[in-house]
Amino acid sequence: MKIALMMGSLSRLAGGLLEANRRLTQGWDQNGDDVQIFGVKDRFTDADAKLWAPLKPITYPYLGPARFGYAPQLDARLSSFAPDVLHSQGLWTYTSLAASRWKRRVGGLEVIHPHGMMDPWALRNSAWKKRVMAALFERRHLLTASCLRALCQSELESIRQYGFRGPVCVVPNGMDVPEISTQGARHPNLPKGKKVLLYLGRLHPKKGLANLIRAWATLPNRHSWILVIAGWDDGGHSDDLKKLVAEVSVEDDVTFLGPQFGSDKEMLYRGCEAFVLPSFSEGLPMVVLEAWAFAKPVLMTPMCNLPEGFNGGAALSALPEVDSLVAGLTQMFAFSAEERERMGQAGRRLVQEQFSWRRVVEDLSEVNRWLVHGGSLPECVARL
Repeated sequence: MKIALMMGSLSRLAGGLLEANRRLTQGWDQNGDDVQIFGVKDRFTDADAKLWAPLKPITYPYLGPARFGYAPQLDARLSSFAPDVLHSQGLWTYTSLAASRWKRRVGGLEVIHPHGMMDPWALRNSAWKKRVMAALFERRHLLTASCLRALCQSELESIRQYGFRGPVCVVPNGMDVPEISTQGARHPNLPKGKKVLLYLGRLHPKKGLANLIRAWATLPNRHSWILVIAGWDDGGHSDDLKKLVAEVSVEDDVTFLGPQFGSDKEMLYRGCEAFVLPSFSEGLPMVVLEAWAFAKPVLMTPMCNLPEGFNGGAALSALPEVDSLVAGLTQMFAFSAEERERMGQAGRRLVQEQFSWRRVVEDLSEVNRWLVHGGSLPECVARL
């Protein structure tokens, strides 16, 4: 089967979408499908192209604002590949418009992966821009899709709330489980003598980091810990967070490391004692699955859409509000090393049993076959 996957950035700038789609397309390729990846060229595209191997992504430079990613050459190249199914990633950018044009020309089949972008909080963020884009092209793009992919039940509900009445497959992200029998090298910027609570991801208001810092400042027992915030700035939010750290006088036990990739990111996971994600909104966060894969206990909000973690004893729950985060942090800090180890191992088992790439690839392959050839409704597909 010929499968096209299209997204904006195909590099580290895509964050968790890079890992999710890299492994998905590699799985299809291993199963014998003819897979082609299309995207928009950015400053890291060439350096990160090897991550997609043996596949060779096709990218084109953008014109105008980087966030929209206007790359008109994508249209013709997608048509010339003539896929049986197009999988488009994310919303509110030129790739949605390119997919819509392709569908109108050839009547093609498309699966849209919103990745949490239809969540109510996400829709309220920059709402007026999204209303304009919805009116111009995005609503038509969504409502004419052959199928949407939800990462979890909560995202399915958001998709229905938006008005989509077609098929939705509910398929989570997957995660590889690393070897952790040896600790390996420690990240050079992790302090010695303190336990590390790690945040890793975009520095964006939706991640709830401002309230995490405010909560951190009120904890009397925090001084044996350090909060490590690693990730890339989105829209200048990093400066806002650093100003807040100074305002609440926690410079000695909060540190910013900037973007971390590859072996540096792995060393952070190996070297931390616990992981935190205080988000207001998520699809299904790869970073939590990564932390569990490294057997780390997690403090996260219900908005991370991983209730399996709470039910399985792999995570503590807190709302993205100061008082709730204080309670969650206090509970995490009270755990012994053995209790944190038990939580982390519970998360690792959860990844192995419920979030394997083999299962994700097979579920989405079944959706592809059903769309192209018909037959029985796949078990992962929900209809009204």
